[in-house]
Amino acid sequence: MEGWELTARESIRDLVIRYNANGDSGRFAQVLELFVEHAVFDVPGARCEGRHQISQMLTDTQSMIKNIDSGGQSAYLRHYTATHQIDVLDEGHAKGRCYYSVLMPHGLDHWGRYTDDYECSDGRWLFSYRKVTVDGYVAGGMGAAGVGAAAVALSGKG
Repeated sequence: MEGWELTARESIRDLVIRYNANGDSGRFAQVLELFVEHAVFDVPGARCEGRHQISQMLTDTQSMIKNIDSGGQSAYLRHYTATHQIDVLDEGHAKGRCYYSVLMPHGLDHWGRYTDDYECSDGRWLFSYRKVTVDGYVAGGMGAAGVGAAAVALSGKG
């Protein structure tokens, strides 16, 4: 394995970690910086194209989270990813897959898979495509309310 590929793999791992940490903390400007301008973000029920639509979906999802009954506790999300597989295609493109789980004040909320395309732009690895698949959820949480419900409303399909 060449040095550039090791750098690409580590940069992509860092990208996924920053997505989780910034998104969970509500730092959406920093989340948007992790996507190329023309990125596509597929969530259950909707497809967001470009940073503007991705930004709107994140804001709408944040509002939905605030409305979930958290038993009197402050609402929060904590994303965890595992089994991250990275296929480096060339010095500017890669693909990846990983499992995720989301914890909220009531415990495990939902879980599934991310499928990603990555692109190196100006020396930084960024998402060019991200697909969220929900494999399961617990009753009463965000997953039960419809992960991506805000994106469905944005798309006009709801």
